[in-house]
Amino acid sequence: MRRRVASLGSLAAALSLALTTALTVAPAQANPLAGPGQQVAAQQTADIRLLAINSFGGALSPPEGPQSTITRPDGTTAPAGGAAYLSAYLEQLRATSPNSLLFTVGDNVGSTPLESSLFHDEPTIEFLNSLNIATSAIGNHELDAGFTELLRLKNGGCHPVDGCQFGEGFSGARFPIVASNIVFDNGRPATLPFTVNFAGTIPVGTIAITPADTPSRVTPDGVAGLRFTDEITEINRTADLLDFLGVKTIVLLLHEGIPTEGCDAAGRVHEVASAASPKVDVIFTGQNSGQYNCVLPDPDGRPRSVLQSNGRGRGVSVADVTVDLATGEVLRDRVATFNQVVTRDITPNPTAAALVARAEELSAETSQRPIGEVSEKIDRHRDETGQSALGNLVADAQLAATTASGAQVALTNPGGLRASLEKGPVNYASAHNVQPFRNQLRTLTLTGAQLNAVLEQQFRSDGDVVLAPSANLAYDVSAAAPAGQKVRNLRIAGVEVARDALVRVTVNKFLAEGGDGFTELAKGVDVVGGPTDLGAFADYLSAASPVAAPARNRIGSVN
Repeated sequence: MRRRVASLGSLAAALSLALTTALTVAPAQANPLAGPGQQVAAQQTADIRLLAINSFGGALSPPEGPQSTITRPDGTTAPAGGAAYLSAYLEQLRATSPNSLLFTVGDNVGSTPLESSLFHDEPTIEFLNSLNIATSAIGNHELDAGFTELLRLKNGGCHPVDGCQFGEGFSGARFPIVASNIVFDNGRPATLPFTVNFAGTIPVGTIAITPADTPSRVTPDGVAGLRFTDEITEINRTADLLDFLGVKTIVLLLHEGIPTEGCDAAGRVHEVASAASPKVDVIFTGQNSGQYNCVLPDPDGRPRSVLQSNGRGRGVSVADVTVDLATGEVLRDRVATFNQVVTRDITPNPTAAALVARAEELSAETSQRPIGEVSEKIDRHRDETGQSALGNLVADAQLAATTASGAQVALTNPGGLRASLEKGPVNYASAHNVQPFRNQLRTLTLTGAQLNAVLEQQFRSDGDVVLAPSANLAYDVSAAAPAGQKVRNLRIAGVEVARDALVRVTVNKFLAEGGDGFTELAKGVDVVGGPTDLGAFADYLSAASPVAAPARNRIGSVN
């Protein structure tokens, strides 16, 4: 059944009608976690299906590398992902439950593969339009190119610099893009703060939360003029408003993720789940790439489903919900959830397949351009010191690209490296997959004391963020030392760095403006722009091929 977005002006009348209309449905099996008094006869209830994808990231083509396969529930593995297969699975899931709604939990765009990013993610929006999405949350990556560009993706229009390269025009997203906790500096909502859609006759309210720390995850340009308010405060305020309007079935799209340890791991999702209004019935999350299906207690101690599917188009989260038609309330004892893996052993959706083929064809000349060669796999996974072979290689490339600006050392953030390099020839698409953000490089001057402070900012109570150093930069770390005193023996080209020395340091624009919590870098002076990180990487591979994996010997350990 086609979903509808209710306007506030007609909402009260529509809800009154919806909540007094019964559907004929099959009985559902009771959940042993149920509280007393929740067993309601089937003829007094309606069943609806809530679906969610997360972190799609423009993955139109099937992913490569470690994300190219997925583990089925029976433990076997299979090729996974691809927009055409995701669309086919969604058709199947909807066919068995016509009263359904589909949501996305953010990061639909940003750090996308070349067949999407080359066209400023317009192909991804066109694909998502074909899925009939009820509501999309705003993730931090939606703001990588700034709020103005996000509005263009929503409202349509050609890119102001490159025009429309994927088609004659671009009409924008045909689905609401929502954030309940993003406001302008003057306090006015920057986007729709919630939506109400109908699954059959059941109104479903949707709250969408963007991380409050988004300003530390994107460049300042990306969030200029915006404020991100407290997640829990806005969830509870919006849930109360929806309840006042008569909407009793409420979904939360929370752009956060549970750590890999699973449902028992502490983190922001658990904090939100334990404090978010009991009026919220189901929580879909989406931040890391893993999947889980958890039941966590709400503030009243009642069980509440919290789930996430694999990202990059490799999974769909499903919540089958039964609603009491007399009250409009979700019967928590009848909520059934699972994560559907998206394998490539079904017939792909032909419309989606045609769109993907067009994006691949139009980007082929650029993506297949030879760059160089690597003599062995160069991995982005980090060892116990925080170093990776790929990170060290990228730092070396950035230093080489900026020596004309006086650069003496370079540092790069691990979060900017999105894929490893496999052994063999490297084309432009492979290099782009490593560094899809295309951040401009900046060379700036720090004192030796400031450089030391930057390195101290790597070590944090909520998890270290170790910057990859260029080959001429070395230092030791004392894990046992207190915060602020962990870095020892800081050297450049083997010479100890004096606290009053002036050092020219190259980083990307994101770091130079204090991103990832490296506020000390924003104090740098005499800032000079350089090429993009992707351009520097591609040039380095071309000049130095065949390239071997650098040694991970730049950060040492001391007692």
